[in-house]
Amino acid sequence: MTESAGPKQLLRLLFWESTIKCNLACAHCRRIDSDNTAYKDISTVQAKNFFEQLAALGANQSMMPVLVFSGGEPLCRSDLFELIGHAKSLGIIPAIATNGTLIDETIAGRICESGVMRVSVSLDGARAEVHDKLRQMEGSFDRAIKGIEHLREKNVPFQINMTLTRHNAHQTEDIYNMAKSLGAVAVHIFMLVPVGCGESLAETDMLSPEQYEQKMLDIYRLDSRGELQLKVTCGPHYERITREQEISHIKTEQHSHGGPSRGCLAGLGVLFVGHQGDVFPCGYLPVKCGNVLEDKLSDIWYNNQDLARMRNSNLLEGKCGVCGYRQICGGCRGRAYAATGNYMAEEPFCAYVPPEATR
Repeated sequence: MTESAGPKQLLRLLFWESTIKCNLACAHCRRIDSDNTAYKDISTVQAKNFFEQLAALGANQSMMPVLVFSGGEPLCRSDLFELIGHAKSLGIIPAIATNGTLIDETIAGRICESGVMRVSVSLDGARAEVHDKLRQMEGSFDRAIKGIEHLREKNVPFQINMTLTRHNAHQTEDIYNMAKSLGAVAVHIFMLVPVGCGESLAETDMLSPEQYEQKMLDIYRLDSRGELQLKVTCGPHYERITREQEISHIKTEQHSHGGPSRGCLAGLGVLFVGHQGDVFPCGYLPVKCGNVLEDKLSDIWYNNQDLARMRNSNLLEGKCGVCGYRQICGGCRGRAYAATGNYMAEEPFCAYVPPEATR
């Protein structure tokens, strides 16, 4: 796909691994590099140039992308607020993804003043013993909750992110209720993708396809309450489940899926830029598509052949390739790649067998 051929692919979200540094060592983290490679983080000047490329791309589409300052832990980056300010000056919409443990009253005040759209704070359990085990630091739960309270006091919109594993799957509703009581605007539930540190969890912590199916039904019932924005990330088959449920039940005023969507957004509406500038379809799919220090971001977005292939659901293989839901689900390309080395292979953690696959 070229920039001039057909309608432009809309870039909605760009996740930037602003630094590899982190004060935690989470068991399910996607990062492979350690803190001692932080000297390779792209510089302030390089980051600003990258933002200018992003702004130029955004100016040529119907919306400006959201730039999520991620990590590692973005609050470990000393020039974070300078860079947020530069992004805002270009019209880019900034957000922060953090573990929350470094947010004190002063940092919360700076976040508020910076004008970020939203802060996401990761909580992987509704109790300290569950969260701290996955985060591999005692006290991290209490510190994250304290960070959330500081954000709330400064009226900074925040959401709770939860990575679903066998250790915490039983606490999904507890996390939802806790997020509501804390004043969160949303809960995003991430289905584990076995990359980076998470590879070691693939055998012990991954839910089975059947367990994923059941959890997504549970999530749908929570979503039906209409109390909080609830989103499933890296669980594209949730798009199928919502439609199956909405067909079999009368939709209420509180719950409406909101029209056509797509489950896996890797390379479709999302990009991930690593701490050295490498560009990937998402943070869980290690297929390098370019580097913002060497290539023009718009050239990568519009012309990269791997991205073009992922955008074509007719090229999906296995049961995903014949599934009637392939246009709205697409299967997780990251899990397919982790299992087979082929990002177009069928989603290995989907229990659904399309009728077309049995013919």
